[in-house]
Amino acid sequence: MTAENMKKDIPELGAIVQRDRETYAIAPHLPGGITNTATLRKLVDIGEKYGCKLVKVTSAQRIALVGLKEEDLENIWTELEIDKGSAIGFCVRSVKICPGIDFCKRAKQDSVGVGLAIDKKYHGMPLPNKFKIGVSGCPNSCAESAVKDIGIIGAAKGFKILVGGNAGGQPRIAETIYEDKTADEALKIVDDIITLYEKAASKGQRLSKFIDKIGVENLVRYIDAPVGDKERILVEIKE
Repeated sequence: MTAENMKKDIPELGAIVQRDRETYAIAPHLPGGITNTATLRKLVDIGEKYGCKLVKVTSAQRIALVGLKEEDLENIWTELEIDKGSAIGFCVRSVKICPGIDFCKRAKQDSVGVGLAIDKKYHGMPLPNKFKIGVSGCPNSCAESAVKDIGIIGAAKGFKILVGGNAGGQPRIAETIYEDKTADEALKIVDDIITLYEKAASKGQRLSKFIDKIGVENLVRYIDAPVGDKERILVEIKE
């Protein structure tokens, strides 16, 4: 097969071409990796129906069906009736969430409630680069919050907010910018970070590089500013 006719990813179908350059993997969106037996049964039945070669639990808490034929992809999504997971492209990826206070004896805060609220609002949102968020209910950080663009970690008095981490080719631990925040305060901080990044970062620039450029003090200044001052500060940062 020549480079000209080699198959590629199909973003509109959430399909990632595999090593054989013939088959595809898809990853239906399971917010926080939380699902039920009926959905699991549907994934199994449809995977078997269309000759799925492998089922893979992904690092983003999705279940990927691997080894599917291109001509079957549209029918598979129609029958699944599950949203596509944003596994590729410049966008907010699935939010990684630990079990939280509903399930885990070590949890200090409601990571599931906060994580699902973030995932519902931002999953798939186009941004200057890929954007990963991890929400953990305690300092054990099972959602790997310290290597996410935004990390949230529960503690005894509230949530800790971290920014600028990643686990790619140039690994980086996120920087803590707030502690002891309520769930509502954490959600507001996340919204401000994403808004500023969306409006002021260059295409292809990860959040860590954007923060390096503008300075973490300007990020915090924007977050802490009254609503009426945010546009002015945004203009200053962009300059």
